[in-house]
Amino acid sequence: MCGITGLFDTRGTRDVPVAVLQRMNDAQWHRGPDEGSVHVEPGVGFGHRRLSIIDIATGQQPLFNEDGSVVVVFNGEIYNYQELIPELQAAGHVFHTKSDTECIVHGWEQWGERCVERFRGMFAFVLWDRNRQTLFMARDRLGVKPMHYALLDDGTLLFGSELKSLLAHGGLKRDLDPLAVEEYFALGYVAEPRTIFSQARKLPPAHTLCIRRGEPLPEPREYWDVHFTLGNPTSVEDACEELQHRLRESVRLRMIAEVPLGAFLSGGVDSSAVVATMAGLSEGPVNTCSIAFDDPKFNESAFAQLVADRYRTDHRVETVKSDDFDLIDTLARLYDEPYADSSAIPTYRVCQLARKHVTVALSGDAGDENFGGYRRYRLHLMEERMRGALPAAVRQPVFGMLGRLYPKADWAPRVLRAKTTFQGMARSSVEAYFHSVSILRGDMRRQLFSPALKRLLGGYDAQNVFEHHAARAGTDDPLALIQYLDLKTYLVGDINTKVDRASMAHSLEVREPLMDHKLVEWLATLPSSLKVRGQEGKFLLKKAMEPMLPDEVLYRPKMGFSVPLARWFRGPLKDRVRDAVLGERLSATGWFERSYLQHLVDAHQAGTRDYSAPLWTLLMFEAFLRNVVDAGAVGAQGIPREAEALA
Repeated sequence: MCGITGLFDTRGTRDVPVAVLQRMNDAQWHRGPDEGSVHVEPGVGFGHRRLSIIDIATGQQPLFNEDGSVVVVFNGEIYNYQELIPELQAAGHVFHTKSDTECIVHGWEQWGERCVERFRGMFAFVLWDRNRQTLFMARDRLGVKPMHYALLDDGTLLFGSELKSLLAHGGLKRDLDPLAVEEYFALGYVAEPRTIFSQARKLPPAHTLCIRRGEPLPEPREYWDVHFTLGNPTSVEDACEELQHRLRESVRLRMIAEVPLGAFLSGGVDSSAVVATMAGLSEGPVNTCSIAFDDPKFNESAFAQLVADRYRTDHRVETVKSDDFDLIDTLARLYDEPYADSSAIPTYRVCQLARKHVTVALSGDAGDENFGGYRRYRLHLMEERMRGALPAAVRQPVFGMLGRLYPKADWAPRVLRAKTTFQGMARSSVEAYFHSVSILRGDMRRQLFSPALKRLLGGYDAQNVFEHHAARAGTDDPLALIQYLDLKTYLVGDINTKVDRASMAHSLEVREPLMDHKLVEWLATLPSSLKVRGQEGKFLLKKAMEPMLPDEVLYRPKMGFSVPLARWFRGPLKDRVRDAVLGERLSATGWFERSYLQHLVDAHQAGTRDYSAPLWTLLMFEAFLRNVVDAGAVGAQGIPREAEALA
């Protein structure tokens, strides 16, 4: 695992400012504290920070082919590299290392742009082919590893694992993208390919970008997608056996390392399945770690201990205080753009704990997306059945009216909170799902945003992100459609972003067996009834794990990895949230309605409404402005650039 960065003159061969390149590389020191190197040639500069995992002795980067005409910087792991090396050697390529990185340069020589189709793993890399005068960048299929890039006005292309490396160049404008602001307040993150900065982009998952010097910057090209065919006629018994086999293979590949290795163990089904599988493949005890909370409403450590005891793992637990909120500014600096998933706090802590004992940790991420585990999936399927019972011409006006007239009742038991259900019934499937996952829903964003910001948005709605992906999903199966949407949005923008930044902040590599693309492809062939059956999510995974895990772990209510925001904002963070939300920094943007901000704070702190999620979203946006934008965003007149945009 590493950090990569660099710059490329798309128009010619101007000298690379080595001090600037070094600064960009040093900005990501945390991603690779073991070694750091740069490579410079006319019009090209590559930087690399190394966290040594495989081929510690000879796997340094930037890495070259035999004659030095192809050079690569690479972040991630190619898990099938041991299969690729002999194939490439048989084709005449000479290897000077035993690293997976060298497979990339020789794979490029052998297969060209299609080399990525041969790689199985998590990766983001950039290579320069001097003979072809071509820069090529790629990102793995499910977006586990990040890749950012920006084309400056002078034709310089910047790239890096994190936005902070681009910002360290000094030439990237820190003007905020209003459309990204809309996406952030809807989703809690800025969705690919946008970033919070107008001039920068994220390379989408499963995409490559091939740039030839002297030619215009092309659009990224997609090389893979998941297709939910759902037609596999397998039985439950055969599917369980096949899943066990595929999970063993995926875990085995991710256990290849020359450094201490372990796993996160939350006590949930996904991480427990990974640990149980690791135990069956390990000669010695598996290293596991868990975070416990001193608030029993959020504490799953007892279930993690059940699994640890069963497999006699070398288990370590640390208790996080329920008032562990001193990371707000740290997280803002870490993520480089606004990010509103509050579980980033315990994720940061569990990575901190793991790094004390291991350099690589396996996780259970993507279990919910791939196996149908989210509670919102079951609620969506229930609404879909209701929507399917009435034609849209009847359903939309009737339930639309009921949704407008029925009082909102957050305080009531869920069965009496009919307003949201009525509103959902009036929408299309995609509209309803987007509405259900939005932090600030459409009506709230309309009240929050000022007329000036609305003019900048020009009618843009973050729902467009979902509509774009839904149009390409290739399925109208209710569960498969929203699984596809989550694989393209929430998994990438929220889960993978959270884990990558939190783990690399501690120089920890996290590997994800449930995101193996071959496993994902196979699961997409299975009927949805093997994923959600009645009110049971993750049906197949739980059945497959019954011989390996206790029922107390498999069939208990899902808790999640959350923190007590509502209590914080009425207690220890009461003044801080009021000062941030109603303070000068948000006001200076000119983008928010003061009266609505006041309502959110007052109603929450009075206990009449639970606005903890919107308030956290605002709190993290304000922290981003102070810690990232204000680090270099003050113009000649001393006013923030977002305010200049409104002038």
